[in-house]
Amino acid sequence: MMPPKRFVLVGTGMRARDFVRPLVTRYRDSARLVGLCDLSPTRLAFFNHCLTHEWGSTAVSTAAPADFDRLLRDQHADAVIVTTVDAAHHDYITRALRAGCEVITEKPLTTDAGKCQLILDEVARTGGRVRVAFNYRWHPHRTEVRRLLAAGTIGAIKSVNLEYLLDTDHGADYFRRWHARMDQSGGLLVHKSTHHFDLVNWWLDAIPERVFAQGQLVFYGRANALARGDGALAAYPRYTDADCATDPFRFSLRDAGVMEALYLNAEADSAYVRDQNVFREDIDIHDQMSVLVRYRTGQLLNYSLVGFSPREGMRVTFNGDRGRLEYYEFIRAPVLGRLHPASVQANDQPDHRIRVFPHFATEYEVTVAPHAGGHGGADPQLAEQIFSPQPPADSHRRNAGPEQGAASALVGIAANASIRSGEAINLLDLVRLAPHARRLSELA
Repeated sequence: MMPPKRFVLVGTGMRARDFVRPLVTRYRDSARLVGLCDLSPTRLAFFNHCLTHEWGSTAVSTAAPADFDRLLRDQHADAVIVTTVDAAHHDYITRALRAGCEVITEKPLTTDAGKCQLILDEVARTGGRVRVAFNYRWHPHRTEVRRLLAAGTIGAIKSVNLEYLLDTDHGADYFRRWHARMDQSGGLLVHKSTHHFDLVNWWLDAIPERVFAQGQLVFYGRANALARGDGALAAYPRYTDADCATDPFRFSLRDAGVMEALYLNAEADSAYVRDQNVFREDIDIHDQMSVLVRYRTGQLLNYSLVGFSPREGMRVTFNGDRGRLEYYEFIRAPVLGRLHPASVQANDQPDHRIRVFPHFATEYEVTVAPHAGGHGGADPQLAEQIFSPQPPADSHRRNAGPEQGAASALVGIAANASIRSGEAINLLDLVRLAPHARRLSELA
């Protein structure tokens, strides 16, 4: 029997819990958490408390960021899970590769072209393995969409339209957090849209080539609140302990649970405020964006993202030379039901639909059996691929390496550059990503 693979995790925020929990419970016989790294001793202590009191495991070694390399050496780490702020991904990915470790990174791969090139160069130099944890690919309905397209159900695909809506609970949450700073997240076109760009790349099995974009901040931020006559909602810097009982954007960290332990209690040693007012001055990302993408295979993508909708989800349409496929997905963000249950629309319950409209034939709906687990059943399947010593074969090619991670992140990075310059951006002018390849499946 092979000894358990030894994992170190860096960045102990909420997303880290989704990796650690299955690692130390379901996969405890084949995988072992041996270290945690974070700038906050409070968060590290809380994670060790969860390990011993919530998940039935044992406490592990901890380290500050400056001691990350020593932690890998001392714990003989085999693999590193990166769940830090997006702008720091490249640092820990490259350090882990130099230490001889496999890397599993949360999306996006990184936030700008220079960092992307650093990662790809280090992968080439070391021969190391990097996996980008795109859980969106593992959702059963999205997998079925790919199967239908790959089977030629609507012929050769010529264009895609994808509209994504973030609601005023989940969407607003990005503007409370570090994500509202372009230098930390790359904005929503990198942090959030990397999911959607990756889906389209994967659905089409194509590599993006050229991007043009427009973006605005039209709802969040102090100036927009004042312009709408909502100045009272901008009167306090944060929500916890503020006099804001009637504010629909309120978000208290005093929950006597994970939020309070990870964030409120850690403010002194992390300097991070998790519940900032969404109508403050220093927001520099966009909340309304439109992107046009041309692929090396000739298809076009029209993409839009709005961050202040009363409902959340996406509509995707594929136009082929033998018909049209429509994918409809509306979900209730977890934040919504917890904070404002009365705002749930009566006719807007969680729903996923796939409809096919063949040329000269009757339309039909494709049903997909429900799957248990987080993110519509995606999380358990992804965890099995990461932590199982013998994961099942995947005929849908849902595992993504560093080049495929770059192919989605670079669309958002190029879109940001296009918004700044007003010009269309060629992705090969940013990063030399497999210049002679056309299909996503040709990339690592």
